[in-house]
Amino acid sequence: MKETAKTTAKTTAKTRKAPKKPAGYQPRFSELDQYLFGQATHYDIFRKMGAHLDKKDGKVGAWFTVWAPHAAEVSVIGEFNGWDAHANVMRKVGEDGVYEVFIPGVTEGMMYKYYIRTPDGRELYKADPYAFASEKRPGTASKVAEIEGYRWGDSEWLTNRKKFDVQKSALSIYEVHPGSWMKHPWSESNPDGFYNYVQFAHSLADYVKKMGYTHVELMGIAEHPFDGSWGYQVTGYYAPTSRYGTPKEFKYLVDYLHKNKIGVILDWVPAHFPKDAHGLADFDGQPLYEYADPRKGEHPEWGTKIFDYGKNEVKNFMLANALYWVEEYHVDGLRVDAVASMLYLDYGKEPGQWVPNKNGGNENLEAVEFFKHLNTLVRGRNKGVIMIAEESTTWPKVTGSVEDGGLHFSYKWNMGWMHDFLDYMKLDPYFRKYNHNKMTFGMTYAFSENYILVLSHDEVVHLKCSMINKMPGDLEEKFQNLMVGYAFMFGHPGKKLLFMGQDFGQLREWSEEREIDWFLLADEGHQHLQTFFSDLLKMYRKYPALYANDCGYEGFQWINANDGDRSIYSFVRWSPTGKNNLLFVCNFTPVERPDYMCGVPRKKQYRLILDSSDMKYGGPTEKRQVAYRAKEGECDGQPYRIAYALPAYGVAVFSF
Repeated sequence: MKETAKTTAKTTAKTRKAPKKPAGYQPRFSELDQYLFGQATHYDIFRKMGAHLDKKDGKVGAWFTVWAPHAAEVSVIGEFNGWDAHANVMRKVGEDGVYEVFIPGVTEGMMYKYYIRTPDGRELYKADPYAFASEKRPGTASKVAEIEGYRWGDSEWLTNRKKFDVQKSALSIYEVHPGSWMKHPWSESNPDGFYNYVQFAHSLADYVKKMGYTHVELMGIAEHPFDGSWGYQVTGYYAPTSRYGTPKEFKYLVDYLHKNKIGVILDWVPAHFPKDAHGLADFDGQPLYEYADPRKGEHPEWGTKIFDYGKNEVKNFMLANALYWVEEYHVDGLRVDAVASMLYLDYGKEPGQWVPNKNGGNENLEAVEFFKHLNTLVRGRNKGVIMIAEESTTWPKVTGSVEDGGLHFSYKWNMGWMHDFLDYMKLDPYFRKYNHNKMTFGMTYAFSENYILVLSHDEVVHLKCSMINKMPGDLEEKFQNLMVGYAFMFGHPGKKLLFMGQDFGQLREWSEEREIDWFLLADEGHQHLQTFFSDLLKMYRKYPALYANDCGYEGFQWINANDGDRSIYSFVRWSPTGKNNLLFVCNFTPVERPDYMCGVPRKKQYRLILDSSDMKYGGPTEKRQVAYRAKEGECDGQPYRIAYALPAYGVAVFSF
C-alpha cells in the first residue's frame, strides 16, 4: 500500500454503527471459535483470523476476521473497494471484540488493511496481524494469499523426523541470512539483488550438502519493515517476507531442503515487536497485544513493545504461530530469540522501570507458563521438532521437563561457553597459559542443560570483527588459530552452530547490505580453512562419539586439562558402542612439540583421522604416520601413552 493510500481512505467524523446481522446470519467465527480463542487453545486460529478466499451465496470473495475489542468501528479497506472505509464495515461477533465481513470480488494478491476508528475519534490503518503475505517494503499493506494447495514432496523426511532423538543425534547448524547470503548483480527489475526462495533453495542446498551441515537456521523470514533489524522486529508473524517471494515459494524452499536431507530451523521472535504505526502496537487504539503498563509493556533499551503473556488471546496468537510454521510450512524447529528478556521483568531496565511479580520477584511468571505451554504443545504434537532457547543467563532447567519445573526446550544456546572461547581465542598465544581455565570451565556445567555451542551472527557485527580477524598473529597464523579453535569446538560436548561466511574465513564483518565475500575462495588460505571445516563437519556426522553422548559425563573424559604452560588440551569422546572412540589433542601455541607424549586410557592402536598440518589444509605435511600403538607407561594420569610430533597450532584426532 503506497503511503498516499492512507489519505484516500474515505472516512467520516460521524459515528456509524456496524451493519446489523441479517436474520439467520451465521458468523464464520463461531461460538466454539470464540470460546477456544478466549482459552488460548484455538491452535489453528490462523484458519479463521485474517483473510481467507471463499465463496458465499454463490459469490467468490474473501472473509476477513480481526480481533479489536477496544475499537468503535472496524472496516476493511483495499484495492477491491478503492480504500473506502465506508464500503466494507465489519460486524462484531460475540462479546470478545472479534469482527468479520465477507467481501465479494476479492482475489489473491490484492492489498488491504484494517481501518479502525477509536471511541475518541482517532483513525488507524493497520496491517492484518494474521496476514499470510505482505506488500514488499517500504509498503506496509497486507496481501490476500492462498497457502493451501502446495504439493509437498518431503513425506520421507517427515516420517524420519519422528524418529529423531534430539539428544543423541548429530546437529550441525548453518546460520543464514537469506538476503545477504548471495546476491544477483544489480538490475532495475531486482535492485536489491535478492535471490528468491526458489533460487535460494537450490544454491543453499548445494553448499550445505557440499560442506556437510545437518541443518540450516534461517534469519528474518517473518515479515519485517526494516532490513537493518535482520528480522528481529516483526510486523507480520504469519507472513514469510515478501522480499524473497510468496508463501508457496517459501514452502518450496523448505520442501527442497528436506528432499536434500537438510533440516530447517527458523528464528522466531515472541519477545517483542516494533512500534511501527501499521503493526501490532496499540492495535485498536489501546494496548492490546502488549502489556498496558509501560513498565511491563515496553523495552526502553530496544524501543519495542512486550507481548502480554497473561492475555489468553495474545498467547493464542503466539502459540498458533509456532504451530503454523511447524505444521503448515514443515519447519523442523524454532530458535526462540531473546528468551531472557521474556523471563525477567527487569531485563534491560533500571529501578522504577519495571514492576515485581505477585511474589515480589523479577521473574515474569506469565512468560514462564507461556514457555511451558509452548514447548509442551509444539513438541508434543510434532515428534522430532526441536525448540531452541537463546537464553543468556543461569535460569535453571531451560531444557528440563515441565514435570521437573523446567521450560522443556530441546536445547539452549551455550552463551557462557561462547564468551569464554572467544575471550581465549583473541589472546596472544603467550598469554593463553594465564587463561587456560577459560577453555576448561565450560565442562563444569556442560551437562546442566542440553546445549548448542554457537558462534552466531551476533559475534561478527558491530565492531566485533569476523571470526578470523578475532584471531592473533599474521594472516597465516589467523587461519591456524581458527582451525585449532574450530577443532576444539567440534570435540567439546554440545551441538554446533556457525554463521555463514565464517567457515571460509570471511574477513569483513557481516552486513545485511551485501553478500558474504565469496570471492575470498579464490585464495588458497580461505580454501584450506573451508576444506578443514568441511572435514570437521563430516567427521562429526560419521562418529557417534561426537554427538550421541552429548548430555552426560559418560561421553567425555579429560586426558590433560591442566597443561597450561604449553596451552595444550587433550581429551577423549567416548562412543556409546565402545567403538570408534576419539582422542583429541589441540595445541594453541605456535610452538612445535616434536617429543609430545599423550596419555591414553587403553592399550590399543590409535589411528590418526584428522591432522591440521596436512597439505590440504595449508600445512607442511605431505604424509604422516597413521597408526600409533599405545605403550605401557603412566602419562597424564593414564596407564598408557602414545608419542606424536605435535605441530605448531597442531590438531590431531585419533580413533581407537
